[in-house]
Amino acid sequence: MKKYIYLISPQKIRGNSFYKKLNEVFKTKKVKYFQLRLKEISTFKLLKISKKIKKITERHGVKFLINDNPVVAKIINADGCHLGQKDMNLNTSRKILGKNKIIGITCHNSKKLAINAKKQYANYLAFGSFFKSATKKTAPKANLKILHWAKKKINMPTVAIGGINSSNYKKILLNGADYIACSNYIWNNKKLDPVSAIKKFK
Repeated sequence: MKKYIYLISPQKIRGNSFYKKLNEVFKTKKVKYFQLRLKEISTFKLLKISKKIKKITERHGVKFLINDNPVVAKIINADGCHLGQKDMNLNTSRKILGKNKIIGITCHNSKKLAINAKKQYANYLAFGSFFKSATKKTAPKANLKILHWAKKKINMPTVAIGGINSSNYKKILLNGADYIACSNYIWNNKKLDPVSAIKKFK
């Protein structure tokens, strides 16, 4: 079975219950990548949380990426990092992480950004936001055409991001995305716990 879920952490991680939930979610064998995305947090705290998560990702064979922070990714020997357009540039990140690590890059809805990322040897491209996102309220909109274009012209793994849930994800996959990123639908779902939410992706 192809794993197509790129899971992003909740915006805040407090207490130990999160790690238990994460372990249960990974047991469903649906997650390919897990991105730790915590803003405004000390490096010390980020390292502490990252080390705990790394043990869980390793146990389940999930690729572990750190958002915006190649240095922390290097220290804990994560599988790689994800970069936004305002973060450290790809070449510098590559020097820190080495050539065998995964570096993904946010391309919004831009062909130009995608072409540049390919030239700089990114490992995957993230496009979005495809739907209204509670995580990034001001995110630029993306349309399905960019996925078709990337499939044809770029031929690299693509991640679709932004407001994706169990009722709209098939449309995204059918239009050429390799992976779907989800966060809010899993962690902040008012009706379903994280395991039940992830099981809705068939």
